[in-house]
Amino acid sequence: MISRTAIIHENVTLGKNCIVEDFVIIGAIPKGKSAGELKTVIGDNAVIRSHTVIYAGNTIGSNFQTGNKVNIRESNEIRDNVSIGTLSVIEHHIKILDDVRIHSQAFIPEYSKLMKGSWIGPNVVLTNARYPNRADTKEKLEGPTIEENAVVGANSTILPGVLVGEGAIVGAGAVVTEDVPNFTTVVGNPARKLTKGP
Repeated sequence: MISRTAIIHENVTLGKNCIVEDFVIIGAIPKGKSAGELKTVIGDNAVIRSHTVIYAGNTIGSNFQTGNKVNIRESNEIRDNVSIGTLSVIEHHIKILDDVRIHSQAFIPEYSKLMKGSWIGPNVVLTNARYPNRADTKEKLEGPTIEENAVVGANSTILPGVLVGEGAIVGAGAVVTEDVPNFTTVVGNPARKLTKGP
């Protein structure tokens, strides 16, 4: 079901049984591109909620869901069973693998990688610019990698290029400045390994 108020641009392919709610835009044209230049594919059984904007050039798998007012920039690879919460922003050239859950109001910048089953809590901010607002900033962007089944708690900040290891847990409100080993829990600012009492 596609709402009459939704806008579907040229060169967009929607799978079977998709629901596209009011005022959604799919295939929005990125700066410097022309209408229909970039192909956009969304798999079966997607639920794209009202006021979401998905730019052209995305390849999105089956069972995709968004909350309201999600913004997804161009040229991302998003696999199956991915859910992106209300008011989250997904920048361009990002890889999001199967079964990833991104909660409301998260920010995922360019060149980030979210591996299978990883979980991003509400208001999480990933960053990709070590030295913002310099002449060479855009040439040196490096997004974080969140490994398989890792959990990033609410209101956390992950610095550029940081790797959060497989099965790791980042506690709520943590500021992660260095890599987190597999199956480790970190908390605080700056984030440190959680140690048990005596």
